[in-house]
Amino acid sequence: MGATKQHMTSAQISARGGVMVPAIGLGTWKMGEKKNRRKEEVAALQLGLDLGLGLIDTAEMYGSGGAEQVVGEAIRGRRDEVYLVSKVLPSNASRKGTIKAAERSLKHLKCDYIDLYLLHWPGSYPVAETLEAFERLVGQGKIRHYGVSNFDTAEMADVMAAPLGDAICVNQILYNPAQRAIEAELLPWCAKANVALMAYSPLDQGSLLQDAVLEQIADRHQVSTATVAVAWTLRFPGMISIPKATAPAHVHAVAAARDLELSADDLAAIDRAFPPPEPGARLAIY
Repeated sequence: MGATKQHMTSAQISARGGVMVPAIGLGTWKMGEKKNRRKEEVAALQLGLDLGLGLIDTAEMYGSGGAEQVVGEAIRGRRDEVYLVSKVLPSNASRKGTIKAAERSLKHLKCDYIDLYLLHWPGSYPVAETLEAFERLVGQGKIRHYGVSNFDTAEMADVMAAPLGDAICVNQILYNPAQRAIEAELLPWCAKANVALMAYSPLDQGSLLQDAVLEQIADRHQVSTATVAVAWTLRFPGMISIPKATAPAHVHAVAAARDLELSADDLAAIDRAFPPPEPGARLAIY
């Protein structure tokens, strides 16, 4: 039993400020939108916890709070097993608005604190206001750490230079074999700053599941294409991956990515099918 427990525990990524974040978890984008799918969505997140996928990512935007409510139901009685991530919309990210948004999210999640709270993408409010609110929320014990999402290199440089910006520990970004723009500038910049990157849509919203090259690699390793795609995102130190999965088989495929080591031939084949970005490539956003 001890060996099984050890096998089921996800690796941890060390981010700026000594913050430790699970390297792999589950996303909830498009969850909480249909009541007839709620039971399935809750069960998927609970299965992820059973398999040691301790990070759950959500946002106030997803299902207009519906995804957070799904998460709240899934983690009831299991809060200590979860590294919980949520996000504030830029339209709510004023000093007062950020605090109100976090409090709404906590009500949806039915818990006392969020481990990591992110600004969902750059907006019109001065980022200094948002960071001040984040810091106040930390002081109140309502969030533990904070970061950003969908920030490209220049935006990262600006926000990190702002007062309190040096506490930003994570940038959540779009990353998968078909969307590699971050490799040009953002990934090395964040690595130098010790800001962890959290890859959303590592399966490119499902489009990679039938890719012929990934299928060939999956067959060689006797795993699924989803396992290959997620493992590919995890090949860089400081990278976290948060695929969405609702079917039990897909949740198991995500968990299997922890144990898959892609060979040099595998990586070369993916590079041929999905070439690395040209210098100066800019971050894409879904």
